[in-house]
Formats: sequence, structure tokens, C-alpha cells
Amino acid sequence: MLDSKQSELKSNNKPKPVSYLTTCNTTIREYIDHVENGIPLREIAKRDGVHPSTVMRRIRKIENRRDDPLLDDALIRISKQSQRILTSKEAFMNIPHPKSFNEAQVKINKDIMRVLRRLSEKNAFMVMSLELQKAVVMRGSGKAQIRSAVLSRELGQKMLLKDWIECSHAGKFDKYAITNTGRARLKRMIAEHEVDSDNAGFDEFASPFLEQHREWGQRSVNSTDTGQRKQIRVNLRESPLNMLGRKTNKDGKPFLCRDLLNAGERLREDFELAQLGPRVTQNWDRFLVGSDRGNFGSNEGGGSSSAQNRLSKALTALGPGLGDIALRCCCFLEGLEATEKRMGWSARSGKIVLLIALQRLRMHYEEAYGGVSDRIG
Repeated sequence: MLDSKQSELKSNNKPKPVSYLTTCNTTIREYIDHVENGIPLREIAKRDGVHPSTVMRRIRKIENRRDDPLLDDALIRISKQSQRILTSKEAFMNIPHPKSFNEAQVKINKDIMRVLRRLSEKNAFMVMSLELQKAVVMRGSGKAQIRSAVLSRELGQKMLLKDWIECSHAGKFDKYAITNTGRARLKRMIAEHEVDSDNAGFDEFASPFLEQHREWGQRSVNSTDTGQRKQIRVNLRESPLNMLGRKTNKDGKPFLCRDLLNAGERLREDFELAQLGPRVTQNWDRFLVGSDRGNFGSNEGGGSSSAQNRLSKALTALGPGLGDIALRCCCFLEGLEATEKRMGWSARSGKIVLLIALQRLRMHYEEAYGGVSDRIG
């Protein structure tokens, strides 16, 4: 009796494997709902609060990836689990996500962070196959390859479902590389680990959701005091212009060339020097000196008047429409989707208008100052 009770206690204390249903993202759930359970696209879109075309685009993305046998095997498992749980069409739609993580989930998160760290290294890739129970992360090229991590195939399939890795070379043993989504997830997991660690103290840690969208680097700017160039630490992904510059066309060339990015950055630099942005505190400058009370001159922002003139000439050269999107995306750092809604444009048309605006802005700087790269401090 005692042995049977002890065995029952041990079996209850064993961490249970996490179900595929609790680890799949919104795209996978929408795919299973539509393809396997037959829920209409409009019903799924209304439930998730998105446009039906967005749901259709997500489903097509998963369908195009089903050539991968590992992803196909994971989707078949999800479908079987959902069929066992389903009692009606609405049952799978209302499956709650677990808010409390057990020990098994914590261990899985640590393993995922460890694997993503190794995949972020130079010349790193994952080898995975249905014939093997384990997946291996390798680093290097040729005969200099070394093994840096080992994980279960099930964990690798879950990372594949999350779109954290993608197949880079198909064969008997497929090779997988980390995606941009995986790199963002790694940044968020690192930020969450720093916040939860006991060594955090009173340090100011950024939000994990913000940290996954940041990429720190160095940039050369003009100093307002000395007029000389200096290096500062900036977030390279804070500007929608820089994020759009990372995208490529079908021919592999970048959507925005370096000259167009420099033109947008120059417009933003003049905007910052002119100090025309909204103030977050009360401006007490005019109240500290009695002789300046009521003196509202042309330079209300308190910035450089020459920068204000350059900014005004650039926006005048662009004209209405082009000047609006350049000001909002380059200066106010407003996203393209928010700008499209504010301007009343159709979806996914803002990047074309922004491209035309940057081309005309580059032409203006070349005609007025002889080039884009010659900054004026």
C-alpha cells in the first residue's frame, strides 16, 4: 500500500508535457479553426478583431509552409488534439490560455531561451528530422562545425509553430535558422529574465514588450553646443523609416536605398534642432525674465531658426500629402498604418507614398545644398 501511494505521489509530481494547443499562436489557431473545424473566415475575423483579408493571408502563409514535414506533423498533432477536445465549433475558439506556468513550462522557457541564444550566433543553424528524436544546434561551416546545443524534436517543432525558426535548407536532415520573430522573442525573454531576477535591485528595466523592438547601436550626430560630430547610443529600430529600410524587394535589393534613408534622417535632425515637437512640461523660460514676458517671437520652439527655415523649405518642396507623411513618419515617428488611417488612405499604400516623398526630398536637398550627406548643424 505504501509503495503504491508513493508511486502515485511521484507520478503526480512529474511535470506534464505542455500541449500543442497551449503553445500555438493566433495564426495556427485560425488555421486549425478554418481548415479543420470549418469556421468561416468572417467569423474568425470578427472574433479576433481583424479584417477577413488578414485572416486569409495568415492561413495562406501556413498553407505555403506545410511542405515542411516537421511543420506538417505538428499541425496534424494539433488537429488530433483539437478534435478530441471539441464538442462544438465554439469550443476551440474559447480555449483559455494558461496564466499560471508550472515547472515544466518554466523549464521549457529556459530551454527555448538557451536555444535561441545559440541560434543567434554567427553561422548557427539547427538540424532536425522526423527520423530523429533530438534536434541539434550547430555552429560554423565546413569541417569546423561544432555542436552548441541539443533539444528535443518536439520543442523544435513548437519553435517552428511559433515562427521563431524557418527552414533554410531542405533535405534528409533539414536545416533551420532563426527568424526576426525569434530574435524579437529572445530579446523579450532576456528582458523578462532581468526583471524577474533577484539582482535587478532598483535599476530601471525596460518593458519586455518594448525591448523586443529595440536594437541598440551608434550614430553620428551634430552637437548643438560645439557644432562638431559626436557618437551617441540610439535605438536603430525606433524610426518606422529604418524598419522599412530593412525590407527588400523581390529582386533582393533594399526597398529604401541609403540616400533615401539619409534624406529622412536629415529631415528628422532639422526637426529636432528646431525643437518643434510637443512639450511634455510647462515652458517657464518666458516667466523667469521679466523683460521677456509676452515676447512671442517667430522662434517659439526655442530651437535653431536656421533649422526651422530648412524644415519649412523641405516641407514646402514636398507639398501637401507628401509633406504630411514625411513629417509623421520621419519626425513624429508615427507608424505607416496609423498614418494611413489618419490620412484616410487605403491599406498598405503608405509605403509607396513615403517612397515618392523621400525621392522628392532627396532631390530637394541635392538642388538646395548639393547633397544629402552634407549635414548642416
